[in-house]
Amino acid sequence: MSHILIVDSVGQPVRWAGMPRAARYYAADKVITELGENLFSLSGGFNRASQRISELVFSSIVMVRGRHRVSHDYAHVGLTRERLFLRDRFMCAYCGSRFEERQLTVEHIQPVSRGGRHSWMNVVTACRGCNHRKGNRTPEEAGMSLLYVPYRVCRNEGFILSNRNILADQMAFLSASLPRYSRWSPHAGS
Repeated sequence: MSHILIVDSVGQPVRWAGMPRAARYYAADKVITELGENLFSLSGGFNRASQRISELVFSSIVMVRGRHRVSHDYAHVGLTRERLFLRDRFMCAYCGSRFEERQLTVEHIQPVSRGGRHSWMNVVTACRGCNHRKGNRTPEEAGMSLLYVPYRVCRNEGFILSNRNILADQMAFLSASLPRYSRWSPHAGS
């Protein structure tokens, strides 16, 4: 099921909303404009006078007025296995091969047992073979080079990583302001 991307009046993402929640923004007259290319409809009740079923049509990206407290999940993107593997596009940081999620591990560049932190800047995706080969050593000690550097996921990228059913117009909107270092940026590698 697709969700509606709710953005504030300056274009910052606020939340993903299901259709009923998005409809509440329309009903409360909080919608400033619609930015998405995809349209959705939500049917309501039957009006005896008009003999019609009410219908609300809304866009896949909706700009709303008012102050919006950004949920902690989006202001600071927490590190999870799923988000890490998505950030790294399911690619091992050592051999460069792509794998299914079940074949991947969270690899601490500086091992935790040696003072490394469990943070975006110290973890990469690794296949089981490379992780085992590296062991409890740094990449330098193991003679293994990182093919890409880790980075902290920004707010817009957090929105991308948190929605498996993101629509093309929503992806374009969110990725337009991603930093160049993001592997989800349209400018990545350029």
